Amino acid sequence: MPTKLIEPAERIVTLEDLLQDETALAYVEAADAVLEAIGYTEHGIRHAKKTGKWAREILQKLGYEPPLPELAAIAGFFHDAGNVINRHVHAQSGALMAMQILTALKMPPRYIGVVMAAIGHHDESDGLPVSPVSAAVIIADKADVHRSRVRLTDPKQFDIHDRINYSVTRSTLAVDPDHRVITLELEVDTSIGSVMEFFEIFTERMILTRKAVEFLGCQFRLVANHVELHGASRQ
Repeated sequence: MPTKLIEPAERIVTLEDLLQDETALAYVEAADAVLEAIGYTEHGIRHAKKTGKWAREILQKLGYEPPLPELAAIAGFFHDAGNVINRHVHAQSGALMAMQILTALKMPPRYIGVVMAAIGHHDESDGLPVSPVSAAVIIADKADVHRSRVRLTDPKQFDIHDRINYSVTRSTLAVDPDHRVITLELEVDTSIGSVMEFFEIFTERMILTRKAVEFLGCQFRLVANHVELHGASRQ
């Protein structure tokens, strides 16, 4: 895992570079179109940018040196692109797609490997935090729960995933570096969905989030409607 500062001659790709790269944007948008066709919530440019920026911010606030925060931003942006191939093992296929793009952009292979590992381990079905970059991507991805991700306009057509995402009117991720605490706070409109239903569909994601937070040496706090849900962390 590279932890030292960037060498002057090295080419470090940034999130902003990817936002100007037609291939990267096209793959993320195409993956989102596939997920829309099979009935999933939004996984497009909005989710990709938010995950990337949150992942970068987590490592910056915890004091990780460059290039790790930027590697987290890149992995966060591209983490769901593998859905363009298939929802099944999308993390692994997305890692290979990122390798091709970052190689074309002349990023050093040792950094590409870190990005690939983070993308390949972000999904709750088979993923685990394997580096600070990986942990930050997991946390940022799972924290993006919000009504803006729901595509349908008619509540009568909502399934439980639509209903719970739509019920979340605010989601914030806060990093307290002094006390080593990372807090996910949700505002849930209980006239639409309940906190219990949130856990019904997101338990595996929250467990992986807790593991990622603990990997970074922090405590995980989950707060819903101003009430802390105890047991979110074992620390």
